[in-house]
Amino acid sequence: MDNITKNDLCDLVARKLEVASGEVKPVVEALFVEILGVLAENRRIEIRGFGTFKVKNRKAKIGRNPRTGETVVVPEHKVPVFKFFKDAQKVLK
Repeated sequence: MDNITKNDLCDLVARKLEVASGEVKPVVEALFVEILGVLAENRRIEIRGFGTFKVKNRKAKIGRNPRTGETVVVPEHKVPVFKFFKDAQKVLK
């Protein structure tokens, strides 16, 4: 299974819209920048029929360094999460 890069994604969208990839790239990049900006404001993005982006708070916890086995404190932090829409399993089968 091959990974898809941002450029590959731009090429796919450009072919679908029958335009040059160079016309699509700024739009895709702007979309990603805006998604990150909204998440940085701790806001949620819901794209109906696709999924939801949001930020979750992870509580502080005690972890372990896998190399040394030393116990370390992992501070509270935020993580971005994405959840596909309800019927995604039907699409992915």
